[in-house]
Amino acid sequence: MAQADLLRKRLKPGHVYRREDLEQYSTSIDRDLSSLVEEGVLFKAARGVYYVPRKTAFGMAPPDDKDLVSGFLKDNRFLLTSANAYNSLGVGTTQLYNEYIVYNHKRHGNFKLGNRVYSFRMKPHFPKEVTKVFLLVDLVNNLNQLAENEKDLLKRVAEKAKEMDGPKLRTAVRLYGNVRTKKLFSSFLKNDS
Repeated sequence: MAQADLLRKRLKPGHVYRREDLEQYSTSIDRDLSSLVEEGVLFKAARGVYYVPRKTAFGMAPPDDKDLVSGFLKDNRFLLTSANAYNSLGVGTTQLYNEYIVYNHKRHGNFKLGNRVYSFRMKPHFPKEVTKVFLLVDLVNNLNQLAENEKDLLKRVAEKAKEMDGPKLRTAVRLYGNVRTKKLFSSFLKNDS
């Protein structure tokens, strides 16, 4: 049995693999990986990162975004979000963005993984999951990157801040807010006891 066939038997649909994860199954890993990519068994997501597509009712699909990002980072400590999530806050954001944001401790910059571009942003702190208070702080952190009118949006953010759990919001501002965000929220919450 050829080494590429042995390697093929190890691959599972929907899984992400790093080159070094597969080296143990082949003495000519680069040749075998190239061969499997040419056959359409494997897809190259990024340098040294591959995935096996999964079958869906609509055809072949890439793995879950979290699996792809985790394989790329070699780490599970990240937060995957999008500016589209701000629309759920009810502060008047309505734009749709075609960018996924990955808060992490390792990489910074835009990276194309498969057919999608991810904006990797190194941050010292971020929550394990997206919450409403984090989203409100993150929206203000990224205000200059949004298409909405900044002044109108800040008015609605100030109103929304007063509706939220004050202690949780203050903690989120302290942990995740940049200097400008901290200053703005201190003015929003100054009359809040």
